[in-house]
Amino acid sequence: MADRRTLLKGLVAAAVLPVRGWAAAGAPDWVAAARAADGSYSLHGIDAAGGIVFSVPMPDRGHAAAAHPYRAEAVAFARRPGLFGLVIDCRSGDVIRRLSPPEARHFNGHGAFSADGALLYTSEVVAEGSAGRVGIWDVKAGYRRVGEWDSFGIGPHELRLLPDGGIVVANGGIETDPADRTKLNLDRMRPNLAILDTGGGLVSRRELPSGLAQNSIRHLALLPDGVGFAMQWQGSEGEAVPLLGIARGDSALQAYAPAPGQEYAMRGYAGSIAATGGMIALTSPRGGVAMIHDADGGHLATLNRADICGAAARDGSGFALTDGGGAIWAADPDGLTLLARHDLSWDNHLVRISKLTG
Repeated sequence: MADRRTLLKGLVAAAVLPVRGWAAAGAPDWVAAARAADGSYSLHGIDAAGGIVFSVPMPDRGHAAAAHPYRAEAVAFARRPGLFGLVIDCRSGDVIRRLSPPEARHFNGHGAFSADGALLYTSEVVAEGSAGRVGIWDVKAGYRRVGEWDSFGIGPHELRLLPDGGIVVANGGIETDPADRTKLNLDRMRPNLAILDTGGGLVSRRELPSGLAQNSIRHLALLPDGVGFAMQWQGSEGEAVPLLGIARGDSALQAYAPAPGQEYAMRGYAGSIAATGGMIALTSPRGGVAMIHDADGGHLATLNRADICGAAARDGSGFALTDGGGAIWAADPDGLTLLARHDLSWDNHLVRISKLTG
């Protein structure tokens, strides 16, 4: 049995050990990138009340971030086509690694950690032709690149970790000019939703019906029985098309048309998607609306707010949404409630932190 002196030494040692979990970074619920009034860019941690608990400068505009499941680290990705991913210690604000894609590759704005936090997966494209890749980085080895997989599509955007350890990839189907992002193949797009196993093998690849081939699959939300996805229409602006889709089991992709009278509210552009409590939220900064649906794609509510885009699940019920005017909102089918407003312009995505410890 340890004597009192040994026990006290152990307690003192434990007290001075650095706390690596998210509690040491202010216990944020979400992270998001934003532009300040002076034109500078930062990544911010946001708590449940909408307060900012940390801010870390970024060299350029960010898009989305990947939050480590238990260490207070986030990887902030540049707006696509991106050439950097910053690994940030959110306790100190230090950039502990700067990730760069291989030569003739670009990051495509999103990434995800494995459930144990040992690996980081990144959405990437080959610069010429926009063929999709999933980059693999060993976190414990200092975020060393250790391999890559085919994404089995053109122009992958968001990817998400599945409960079984596999990856679901939104292959948007758009080939872009690496110099100026000009879209090169709108007349021959083939977006798909690809599911990869833990070794990168293709489990399934599902495409939209031919009449929706110009509906780029962009963003993802995990559902209890499948995957929800948000789309961005690349065809004629005068066409009313579904922007919400759901993939369940091995069934064909299902697209859900807007409610009567809401066909043009999103102006063909869904910017983000989130799911919680049997509901799915879809946002459109172009349309200035957020739509909330039930788990089967049925319309529950349309909420109006200029430049609203970031969306994530909120503890308790409903969603947290952000807008370009610096506001953070609580949202449910009954409406929007202001949580906080900051002198910032939030970028497109609000990323929920899944805190396993601390």
